[in-house]
Amino acid sequence: MGPDAWITLGVVALVMGLLVATRYGPEVIMLGGLTLLLTLGVIDGHEMLSGIANPGVVTVGVLFVVAEGLKQTGGIGWLAGRILGRPRSETLAQGRIMLPVAGLSAFMNNTPLVAMMMPVINDWARRLGFANSRLMIPLSFASILGGACTLIGTSTTLVYNGLIIQETERADAAVASTLPAEGLGMFTIAVIGLPCAVAGMGFILVCGRRLLPDRKPAITLQDDPRRYTVEMLVDPDGPLVGQTIEQAGLRQLPGLFLMEIDRGNTIIPAAGPTERLQSSDRLVFAGVVESVVDLQKIRGLLPATDQVFKLESPRSQRCLVEAVVSDTCPLVGRSIREGQFRTRYNAVVIAVARSGQRIHKKIGDIVLRSGDTLLLETTRDFAVSMRDSRDFYLVSQIADSTPPRHDKAGIAVVLLAALVAVVAGGWLSMLNAALICAGLMILTRCCSASAARRSIDWQVLLVIAAAIGIGKAMDTSGLAHHMSQFLLGTVGASRYGVLVVLCALTMFFANISNAKAAAVLMFPVAVAAAADLNVSAMPYVIATLLGAVYTFATPIGFQTNLMVYGPGGYRFTDYLKIGIPLSILLLVLTVWLVPMIWAFQLPVAS
Repeated sequence: MGPDAWITLGVVALVMGLLVATRYGPEVIMLGGLTLLLTLGVIDGHEMLSGIANPGVVTVGVLFVVAEGLKQTGGIGWLAGRILGRPRSETLAQGRIMLPVAGLSAFMNNTPLVAMMMPVINDWARRLGFANSRLMIPLSFASILGGACTLIGTSTTLVYNGLIIQETERADAAVASTLPAEGLGMFTIAVIGLPCAVAGMGFILVCGRRLLPDRKPAITLQDDPRRYTVEMLVDPDGPLVGQTIEQAGLRQLPGLFLMEIDRGNTIIPAAGPTERLQSSDRLVFAGVVESVVDLQKIRGLLPATDQVFKLESPRSQRCLVEAVVSDTCPLVGRSIREGQFRTRYNAVVIAVARSGQRIHKKIGDIVLRSGDTLLLETTRDFAVSMRDSRDFYLVSQIADSTPPRHDKAGIAVVLLAALVAVVAGGWLSMLNAALICAGLMILTRCCSASAARRSIDWQVLLVIAAAIGIGKAMDTSGLAHHMSQFLLGTVGASRYGVLVVLCALTMFFANISNAKAAAVLMFPVAVAAAADLNVSAMPYVIATLLGAVYTFATPIGFQTNLMVYGPGGYRFTDYLKIGIPLSILLLVLTVWLVPMIWAFQLPVAS
């Protein structure tokens, strides 16, 4: 090997080691390695920035905006609530989670999907009394399995598709002619991904009882000393009218209790599960802040106070804020209505907490005391402007508390369906369709422009872009070719043996470092191996792609695994117990099915 190849090998080894052994962010490590390659002259500035211009990287960023539109409208949460139901066993609960999540992740990026589903699953598990540790790994794994069924399911497949398109443009790559010049189709990998998804989910359902841990959280919502009193109104035009309390999902809300129903001149205390909701029923709840926030997001419920509709800013630009009333607040000793709270602070009191007590009064009639904690709906700048005010001891904004725009949910779902349809039909490229869909999400106000900017996970994009640059260095320095030669020398000239080793190595590297990084770094090795064997590159490219996607054995390999690590209360070994046998199963299936779909032989020249 030449000096550039040795330098690249050293940088790649250093990057892999730092990803495994340190707590530095993967984007810092990958960008550091790329900078080192540029400084040492292995690549030039154009090659370093090739990842930023990759269509797959841009597509991933745009799809974050599409997912934000679905999240802001509450479309995904509503669909999930309808599908999940009330299973009686953990196995059925896992099935109820995995089937819809796998289906959804096939048509939207799995990272934002898992981010949206985690709070839904968390609340659902609390209501049913199931441990999060039994459900969060199935949630992540199902998103990975479903994402491997289509082109847009994971950022890894999108980035890999960009590499395939770039490879076909190389004039000196004879084997590149076996790759599709237009890239992979929407369902190209479904012939492998679908049976692997079925097998993977079946394995989790059968073996999950023994391989998944059963851990209860040390602190529950019931331990929260703050107990708010909040009033909600049944929307006369909403879907809850005519449903029982049980059917509406209001009976066993975690950390929340339905105290009474105010129906005209009738008060129904502690209503039973079969009580049917009527138009304009006023529901009085008592509970903790997390549950009150979730209550605000239920389709068909509105804040009982009409004050929220008198605020200056639209609801899509508001958030919820907690504020503790000080003894110098001018409203102490006066009711919320008498003190004209909204006029004074441009904020509306949604709920009041007072030393864990239940306040049996309507919000406007509550007389404020020093030390009361108020849950306010207000503008985003309230927390900043009131932080130094003597009227409140403490002011803090609640994360992810913008009220969803349920009236736009149908539009968001239709836009997603249209995105899938035009790409599947070949009418537009993935990047073009995603850009149009994201633009329409903003134009139709499913997602605000500011929320769209905040939704983009720049860490993910930087990791991908840096990995592409390092992969370019492996190619131009000749390291990929030498790694291919070493692989052939070890395995022999067996086309099938090289396929197995490539897929297994990619799985290994993806689990100890990062799925996208492993995919990008192993891509030039797969192409070089095909060239050295003088066979089609497609079997090796597809096997390497799936090897990178099927990352189950560690939490650090794939972002969704890391996302559920804390909420599930997991340990590193929990992933090893269920992830290693699952990876072996999918490795066997992949290397068995790939040669059956894509032949090794090069096409005969006409």
